[in-house]
Amino acid sequence: MGCCTGRCTLIFLCTLQLLAALERQVFDFLGYQWAPILANFLHIIIVILGLFGTIQYRPRYIVVYAIWTAVWVTWNIFIICFYLEVGGLSKDSELLTFNISRHQSWWSENGPGCVRKEAPMSGIKGLDSHSYISVIGCALEYRYIEVMHSSFQILIALVGFVYACYVVSVFTEEEDSFDFIGGFDPFPLYHVNEKPTNLLFKQTYLLISLTGFSGMEGTN
Repeated sequence: MGCCTGRCTLIFLCTLQLLAALERQVFDFLGYQWAPILANFLHIIIVILGLFGTIQYRPRYIVVYAIWTAVWVTWNIFIICFYLEVGGLSKDSELLTFNISRHQSWWSENGPGCVRKEAPMSGIKGLDSHSYISVIGCALEYRYIEVMHSSFQILIALVGFVYACYVVSVFTEEEDSFDFIGGFDPFPLYHVNEKPTNLLFKQTYLLISLTGFSGMEGTN
């Protein structure tokens, strides 16, 4: 296939997904969001698998990628519902940290325009530790930043799913047409029977030659 095809588009989408997932993974690590970290790690592996399958013409790998995109869309819808507190979910819960810690999204304290106010811990002297008080001046709430991240992931995944299905269908048609003309061996039955036929022909020729030679000796 040429350069401006669904295959090249899918390669571009997988590369874009990979970069977006790596960017998201960095900020989830900074916020100690363990559930998203595991999900991002698995997503990166599957996207690399889909990218490899697209480059190397492996439709089975692309099918795995297409199935995962559906799962990935579902996961990001859950993240959106979590931060928008839909269906009884609470963004202040410890669900994304597996109840290990009370950390929230990294953007909750480091979003655009956010200013952190800290004060020394009461009753403890001689330490540089500070007690976190509040965050003010945020131009955009952190939950909306997380929602935008997830929405972008959903958009790329949906487009990738469409192109993955298209590329798989193209690869399958090419394989079927290739098998129809015999693949690398246009005459497979001929080649299978070629050696026995040649052997029988050589044996017959040798037998005739020996018979003729014996007849000539008897005449002489």
